[in-house]
Amino acid sequence: MNKKSEISLQKNSQMQYGWQRTALLITLLLVSIVSQIDRVLPFILAESIKADLNLSDTQIGLITGVAFTLCYSLAALPLARFSDGGWARRVLLFCIIVWSVMTGLGGLAIGFLTLTLSRIGVALGEAGGTPAAHAIIAQRIPENFRGRAIAIFSMGIPLGSMIGFGLGGWASDAIGWRNALFGAGIMGIVLVVGILFFIPKQGVLKQETQHRESYIKMGRELFSKPAFGWLFRAAILMGLSSAPFYIFTSPFLIRTFGLSAGEVGLSFGLLQGVMGIVGTLFGGKMFDKIANKGSKGLMNPPATIFIVASITTTMALFMPNSWMSIALLVPGMFSFAFMMPFAFGAGHLVAGPKKQAFSISVLMLGPGLIGGTLSPFLVGFISDYATTGHYENGLQIGLLLVPFFSLLLGCTGFIVSKKINDLVK
Repeated sequence: MNKKSEISLQKNSQMQYGWQRTALLITLLLVSIVSQIDRVLPFILAESIKADLNLSDTQIGLITGVAFTLCYSLAALPLARFSDGGWARRVLLFCIIVWSVMTGLGGLAIGFLTLTLSRIGVALGEAGGTPAAHAIIAQRIPENFRGRAIAIFSMGIPLGSMIGFGLGGWASDAIGWRNALFGAGIMGIVLVVGILFFIPKQGVLKQETQHRESYIKMGRELFSKPAFGWLFRAAILMGLSSAPFYIFTSPFLIRTFGLSAGEVGLSFGLLQGVMGIVGTLFGGKMFDKIANKGSKGLMNPPATIFIVASITTTMALFMPNSWMSIALLVPGMFSFAFMMPFAFGAGHLVAGPKKQAFSISVLMLGPGLIGGTLSPFLVGFISDYATTGHYENGLQIGLLLVPFFSLLLGCTGFIVSKKINDLVK
């Protein structure tokens, strides 16, 4: 038997099927859910935290935004490197323990500095969770099921957001923000048991890991492929359009139509969760279908949906009543979720074997450093400037950046498809 055939057999022996594959995917879904819960909890607990620790709005913004995003984005690269190098399971265990412990320690915060440090710790842990999970999926899930596996994992984001906001709001009123963080930390530690039982240790493939290339060399190799360069641009545009959509749409609905926070949660929040679940599952299934037929026009479906969403989101900002506005926001909710399995799956495809986790961390770097900080600031600045200029609804003007970036993302998606077609020929 030649070396190539031996490696192929080794790879096939690592694949999971039947109940083992189901257990692995459910475990990774729970990882994604818990990670998202711990990430969004401070958003819903912000008012209680602010009052108890005597913080300003600026300090709340620094804690939940810049401090978290910068650490998350920068730490993802080295943790992804370890994941690709055969340590994905250990990285995942380490990350869950770190972010869970730091979430719990946040409940002991006595001021701005201690709470900021706890959130930096959470960011450090969560930075490796997604790349490690993708490395496990790449190793353990057959290619013909890869898109659906990514979709199942990605579904944890809308599910975690729904649970985090729902339980977090209840916990804030019933048991206090400190106990809410303690409880979330304990929940993560319990999840470690699932990792130990249902995600097997890496075997032979660990001995076949890639040689130790530098980050710069690996990055150059990725960006030498035009398909990845354009995919990275698409990821940045995804962050630029999605970050303000999720941050400012609720305030827009409250200010424009006089809705209460509860009404927005039951309408926009619930729809957002449902569209997230439907979008990721449908996107994963469609990605597999196209990829298994040769990847021709791979990114055309999400590109088309983003162009449609740019039109409906623009219309939503100028509707005369709340239900029409929320209904027209649905394509936008769907588009972001639908895009995730396509973006991650395309990253796997373009990067090639043993570099999937690194490619995902690089794709997350652009949206994290740019989208998570720049676009919310721009929307807020435009809103304040328009309000100062005596425009009645400044946020309405600021949010026009969302459909603008969505339109650019749709156009970029068609270019990515062409570049991937050239790559796989």
